[in-house]
Amino acid sequence: MNLIRKELIGLTIKITDSKNKANIGLQGKVIDETKNLLVIKSKDKMKKIIKKNVTIEVNGIEICGSKLVGRPEERLKW
Repeated sequence: MNLIRKELIGLTIKITDSKNKANIGLQGKVIDETKNLLVIKSKDKMKKIIKKNVTIEVNGIEICGSKLVGRPEERLKW
């Protein structure tokens, strides 16, 4: 499954690496996605994460956030 081409909203993700070390280990459900951001709901808090600064894990698969940069609707066409 090519997660880079899939919709991320609704998926549970975990941040495995980040330029902001405080974000490592953060996990939650993606509730919104923009060209450069993921909005994650974690423990009743919403956190905005810059895609290019993180590596995320989805269903045991790690994805470099820089591969996700772009409008979600355009990424789905790749």
